[in-house]
Amino acid sequence: MSAAQLVFLAVVFVVVAAIALTGLLLFAPGALRQRLGGGAAPDQAAGADGWVERMARVAQPFTRLSLPEEGWERSPLRTCFITAGWRHPAAPTLYFAAKTVLALALPALAALLAAGAGAASQRFWMTLLLGAAACGYYLPNVVLARLAQRRQRAIFEHLPDALDLLTVCVEAGLSLERALAKVAAEIHIKSVPLAQELQLVLMELRAGFSKERALRNLALRSGVEDMDTLVAMLIQSERFGTSMGDSLRIHADNLRTKRRLLAEEEAAKIALKLLFPLIFCMFPALMLVLLGPAMLQLTRVLATTLGAR
Repeated sequence: MSAAQLVFLAVVFVVVAAIALTGLLLFAPGALRQRLGGGAAPDQAAGADGWVERMARVAQPFTRLSLPEEGWERSPLRTCFITAGWRHPAAPTLYFAAKTVLALALPALAALLAAGAGAASQRFWMTLLLGAAACGYYLPNVVLARLAQRRQRAIFEHLPDALDLLTVCVEAGLSLERALAKVAAEIHIKSVPLAQELQLVLMELRAGFSKERALRNLALRSGVEDMDTLVAMLIQSERFGTSMGDSLRIHADNLRTKRRLLAEEEAAKIALKLLFPLIFCMFPALMLVLLGPAMLQLTRVLATTLGAR
């Protein structure tokens, strides 16, 4: 084994040991104190908050390296945090710390792997390090966007069912606030994000917000285009005194039709998505199985024929 490989293995061992030791120092003392205290299990939410707070304190020095200028709280990034469901005060700290750590750790890991492989070109080194740093810096952006998109899709898919419940409650004589409270309690079984958004609307109404402002905040937090339309319809119905039940029923039918069309669109894309795995993965193996014996037999026949001549 060469000296470069020994150095590479030693560095990998040190990095893994450091990560394990850091995790032990962060999480083991709390569990040990809990056992020594008599085994009293804290509340699950409080435990999760404590874990997040510990991670935020550890990541605080790394946050300053990638934190934007002042005023980013009013930027679209803050709205993206809310849309993705990251409402903990420590979420921005962990996000920017992750950008810094990944931007530094991925180039280091790529350099170790390239050193172990024996790559020595200067242009290759620069491209590798810059590419790894860029990937590490923008990877949290991709993760945040994916989480926001997944949460928006979950809200959109269960919004027609929530509107059906809201229609029944409104037509039964309940006010909009009581109907929203009933829908939030019932829809929690199917869609937790939608139930959380409706509960936030109720909390804002109880805190003294106007109904129009609370509904517009709902549309802003969810990030769903159809929620904007629903909020505008509810505000107009409340303002002009029109029948809210009929409007909700029509809107629910439109959303259900749109959901069905999106499902049919996704189903129609399956054939095209399966084309590339079939061509590049299954088709070569199938051709090898079908033509392999024939090619071997043809090789034997040609060898025999040429040898006889």
